[in-house]
Amino acid sequence: MARYIKAPRKVEEIQQDDAKVSESVRKTIKQIEEEGDQALRDLSVKFDNWDPETFRLSDEEIQEIISDIPQQTKADIKFAQRNIGNFAKEQKKALKDIEVETMPGVILGHKNIPVNSVGCYIPGGRYPMVASAHMSVLTAKVAGVDRVAACTPPINGEIPATTVYAMYMAGADEIYILGGIQAMAGMAIGTETIQSVDMIVGPGNAFVAEAKRQLFGRVGIDLLAGPTETLVIADETSEPEMIATDLLGQGEHGPTSPGALITTSEKAANDTIEEIDRQLQSLPTAEVAGKSWADYGQIILVDNEEEALSEADRLAFEHVEVLTRNPDYFLDHLTNYGALFLGPETNVAYGDKVIGTNHTLPTKGSAKYTGGLWAGKFIKTVTYQKITSEDQSAYIGEYAARLCQLENFSGHAEQAMLRVRKYGNNQIK
Repeated sequence: MARYIKAPRKVEEIQQDDAKVSESVRKTIKQIEEEGDQALRDLSVKFDNWDPETFRLSDEEIQEIISDIPQQTKADIKFAQRNIGNFAKEQKKALKDIEVETMPGVILGHKNIPVNSVGCYIPGGRYPMVASAHMSVLTAKVAGVDRVAACTPPINGEIPATTVYAMYMAGADEIYILGGIQAMAGMAIGTETIQSVDMIVGPGNAFVAEAKRQLFGRVGIDLLAGPTETLVIADETSEPEMIATDLLGQGEHGPTSPGALITTSEKAANDTIEEIDRQLQSLPTAEVAGKSWADYGQIILVDNEEEALSEADRLAFEHVEVLTRNPDYFLDHLTNYGALFLGPETNVAYGDKVIGTNHTLPTKGSAKYTGGLWAGKFIKTVTYQKITSEDQSAYIGEYAARLCQLENFSGHAEQAMLRVRKYGNNQIK
């Protein structure tokens, strides 16, 4: 039976924090709805000490900003974008338009149409998440989105040049230096200077994730990507140093980033606890990673792989690293996860930054019903139908009329009966 060696904070405490975030976001969105650009400016000054003449960068400003970026940095970004772009192109190939004649003269089909406009959020703050430009802007462009607006916050009153370069190289049509709720709401609602978009995407802190949740319906979203989550599945063959490194490496995202270890080995569990304590003595981001582990970290001891599988599916974490003797067992059987990392040779950081898969992934259990951001998220699969035979229209109409009448939809039935009278043998009057 599974048992906790280390448990996270109580769910009730986390829910109280979430409620406070929700109310703050609600008020901020209302302010932007009512005041437009002035609200964006007031919020930008309040939270980022940023008050430019305009939030959108001109082409000339972009070229000036990126002119001093080191060549190695540019090469590294191009390498990552090549990998991510290539994988997104392969994913898009999996989406096929179809057309089938289901009965003589009855043609059904579907088409895959890109969303017209998308707003991408690239987080900044403590960590300028350059890679999010590749994951959102580039993937949207590969999908065929015509207009992509991208927002990123200033950092300590400065424009994050490397992030701007990544957005530019990814193909952003508009680049705004704007952060947080005000960026998401500004793109979704629209203001005097920002044309609204049809969909908003990208990761962010709890406030950004909640803004997406509240704006969903007015615009589409990719998914609710909240604080990052990392699960390691281990056994007696796993290295505690590697387990600790990979958990703390993701815990540095923020103080509310959950980390978990599921293991069949009590020794591995205890050794990992010791290793985490040791690494926190020297890790530069220990203040953040240590708090995330203290408050949101958990270790679950299980009896066997089957129980590990059950517990992992129950957690449904964003990232799942499998460091066991037989990682493919989990590839074959695990169903609830955002992204899977199999074996010690790979890790979450590879997926976050460079290997080619997308790092915007489901959190808070949403991996139970959705995958992460990919080319297909920017594409609408829409259907069409066509009947080329009058006889078939009348034939189907007879069935349709009767089925509509079963549901008391007389107007629906009349649509069918009109065709029967027009194209058939006046069998229905």
